[in-house]
Amino acid sequence: MSVLNVPQPAFMEEEEIAIFADAVGKFYQQHAPQKRVDKWREDGQVEREFWREAGAAGLLGVSVPAEYGGHGGDFRHDLVVIDQQSKHGVDGFAASLHNTVILPYLVRHGTEEQKQKYLPRLVSGDLVSAIAMTEPGVGSDLQSITTSAMKDGNGYRISGAKTYISSGQIADFIIVVAKTDPNERAKGISLMLLETEGAEGFQRGKKLDKIGLDAADTSELFFDDVFVPAENVLGGVEGRGFYQLMGELPQERLIIAVGAINGIEKALETTMEYVKSRKAFGQTIWDFQNTQFVMADLKARSTAARIFVNDCIARHLKGELDVATACMAKYWVTELQGEVVDKCLQFHGGAGFINDYPIARMYRDSRITRIFGGSNEVMKMVIARGM
Repeated sequence: MSVLNVPQPAFMEEEEIAIFADAVGKFYQQHAPQKRVDKWREDGQVEREFWREAGAAGLLGVSVPAEYGGHGGDFRHDLVVIDQQSKHGVDGFAASLHNTVILPYLVRHGTEEQKQKYLPRLVSGDLVSAIAMTEPGVGSDLQSITTSAMKDGNGYRISGAKTYISSGQIADFIIVVAKTDPNERAKGISLMLLETEGAEGFQRGKKLDKIGLDAADTSELFFDDVFVPAENVLGGVEGRGFYQLMGELPQERLIIAVGAINGIEKALETTMEYVKSRKAFGQTIWDFQNTQFVMADLKARSTAARIFVNDCIARHLKGELDVATACMAKYWVTELQGEVVDKCLQFHGGAGFINDYPIARMYRDSRITRIFGGSNEVMKMVIARGM
């Protein structure tokens, strides 16, 4: 239970999960103290060594099968890593992207050779991953991408540009969404596996200057006839990329909803501490009826959102989370996050506009959740199709 007595997923009470959560929390305390996280914000990225430390501690690939170097856990263990990261304020570390978005592509769709070759190094932190989907001028319409991967002898040549790529500055393993048949839309898309070291024609663009997520690097990537061998098509057969992407999107959108509800609860807890200690007109801000009414409303709706997210998690653990429900969670909880953080900042007054206060960073960081993973407008389109 959180400080606000919000119900957590039932499995969090299981002894084995509680022990793992304690170990993950201690890792973050020891290896990601505030001073180190502040340096990441200043640098605009998490240093490469932290990934190896996290790998050595067992925080990467927790749900990857043991035969591929993983820890044989499941989605519950992935959620523990994310939950503890939020609780300890470890900004910038893209564990959720690495563990719950990118590695599942290899686990579920990779050939045996691809799994054996890449998963152990992704689990150890020797490889940091990214996925290159978005292109300049394309946005959420993946079927309209122009990056190509054309056959050339015993492999393919990748040409094109990607933008807004999380971990783009440090990733050395990238899943590139490309057209192997430019004449087709969905059927022409393949996912190409690229190791960046020694990849001639691959270039990282500038680290993009964002309004939030200061410690997380986001970049442009350029591909100028970058060669990859034929065996680097995910799954070994071209033309399946769009369907592989669609199959993984429910989990990705659920993870965004999980991050949003964690952010909501953290904003409320931070604000409760502030309004009960800050005085104005001879009393604390909490003593004003308006403060109590607004905070009561936010708590009620955040509790409803938490229960919804917990239900989505339970469905997903049973393999029953459908696309529309995942879109509802992503859309509704991120919209609520924006409203909650905005109202919480208002209670901080002028202090809420100062970056030294956590609520200011939460305000900036939360804005992207309504955009990435598919914009909320796209979420509503998907929901409407099923009505």
